[in-house]
Amino acid sequence: MSSTHPLKDQLALLIGAALETVAPDAPVSLEIERPKNPAHGDFSSNAAMQLARPLKRNPRELAQRIVAELPASPLIAEADIAGAGFINFHLAPAAWHGIVRQVRAAGARFGRAQRETPQRVLVEFVSANPTGPLHVGHGRQAALGDALCNLYAAQGWDVYREFYYNDAGVQIATLAASVQARAKGLQPGDAAWPEAAYNGDYIADIARDFLAGKTVKSDDREFTASGDVDDLDSIRQFAVAYLRHEQDLDLRAFAVHFDNYYLESSLYTDGRVAATVQRLVDAGKTYEQDGALWLRTTDYGDDKDRVMKKSDGSYTYFVPDVAYHIAKWERGFARAINIQGTDHHGTIARVRAGLQAANAGIPEGYPDYLLHTMVRVMRGGEEVKISKRAGSYVTLRDLIEWTSKDAVRFFLLSRKADTEYVFDIDLALARNNDNPVYYVQYAHARICRVFEEWGGDAATLADADLAPLAAAHELALMQRLAEYPETVASAARDLAPHLLVHYLQMLAGDFHAWYNAEKFLVADEATKRARLALADAARIVIVNGLALLGVDAPEKM
Repeated sequence: MSSTHPLKDQLALLIGAALETVAPDAPVSLEIERPKNPAHGDFSSNAAMQLARPLKRNPRELAQRIVAELPASPLIAEADIAGAGFINFHLAPAAWHGIVRQVRAAGARFGRAQRETPQRVLVEFVSANPTGPLHVGHGRQAALGDALCNLYAAQGWDVYREFYYNDAGVQIATLAASVQARAKGLQPGDAAWPEAAYNGDYIADIARDFLAGKTVKSDDREFTASGDVDDLDSIRQFAVAYLRHEQDLDLRAFAVHFDNYYLESSLYTDGRVAATVQRLVDAGKTYEQDGALWLRTTDYGDDKDRVMKKSDGSYTYFVPDVAYHIAKWERGFARAINIQGTDHHGTIARVRAGLQAANAGIPEGYPDYLLHTMVRVMRGGEEVKISKRAGSYVTLRDLIEWTSKDAVRFFLLSRKADTEYVFDIDLALARNNDNPVYYVQYAHARICRVFEEWGGDAATLADADLAPLAAAHELALMQRLAEYPETVASAARDLAPHLLVHYLQMLAGDFHAWYNAEKFLVADEATKRARLALADAARIVIVNGLALLGVDAPEKM
């Protein structure tokens, strides 16, 4: 399937045929757009204006020549010239009828593109250290990452989902100390309670299961507790496995899966960090000062050079990041996308600088980043800040349990990633048109109810005469359906799943307006079959679009 507007492709072929006569050797980049004012036609081309200068011709005269040389086509009702030389195309209803047939013939494939040689893309997202439950910010990241993976797969890419986390370091040591304190009978507020400890109820749960000698299994590890309160290493390993299992439960409830879990600790045990540092030293991109090893990141646009290895011998946090991304490149991922919070913005320049300095053949701008802001949660007009489970923040599981997986996904994808989002619990529970996910899902359920009342087989509509589809609401709906492939392509290209959310809301609005204006199961057989075919096409696109967002399309509501 094409990843652009189906009718734009066909118009481009017609204009191209005309240009073979008017200007066979002149370079032109065809741009076909929808006019802002519908009265100016369905599509507009500036081909004549592009050719005017190289051909030293009047653009309006060129436009007239192009129109005169257009091959005859049942798609075009009229082509006129406006302004300095724009060619406006008014399409015949039959052109839009063809969209209905395309959608129904392609079914689940409508809006999907194919590549002869699929490129590999690695999308890294969530990547939460196992120190506590996933919070709503992780939820936004999970929704963005999964939707982006689906969008890229729909564009013919070979998509690989990866979760990267640290199973060692200061945070994990704090986790182990917190669990040990709980296992010894301490609790937050006690004089001996560690000042930096984690205070959520989940710490007590881990301590209880550790003392019971339980075995926990996650998607990437399994561990049995020793039950010895003084065995800090066993406590650490058990706590990490326990919280990874909890994260897996959250992600399964959110219908998110990963192809691989990559441990930051493995970069050290496999020698990748040491090898990367040596590579940078050998490239002459480092220097020593004040007992520390520095990387000349200013050579690559950073505002100052960065410490790689501190005077105490430990590495700064961006060094394993550089090693990790070299590993991504060496694993064959020519495209890598990282989805992270906006608090990671400062790491972008130094990671990319490290990759360039390593001279590993990695292109500038690798990897791509999609940064997102955090999420505020509102209920009853007041902000919800505390979860008993986590102790200090609302968890992803809270949000799913309070509302639904579909509502959480749709809502968290409904805004551009780098804009603040306020999740309204009350709105997510509302069963009315103010709730955007309900509004879209209800459009699908309405269509299913129409077909249930009809009682016929949708497959028999393949040869339906679509000529009766000429009302304004019907044309608007067909025009919206035609925009779907281009919307999917744009959402993937721009790392912007919210574009698809907005599209589905507009599509649902077009359908509801048509549903309220016309009866479907009318006495006239031709009209009934035509309207059922259009409704079925709308159903297909709603299902396809919601599936890319990871949202269900219920048949009844």
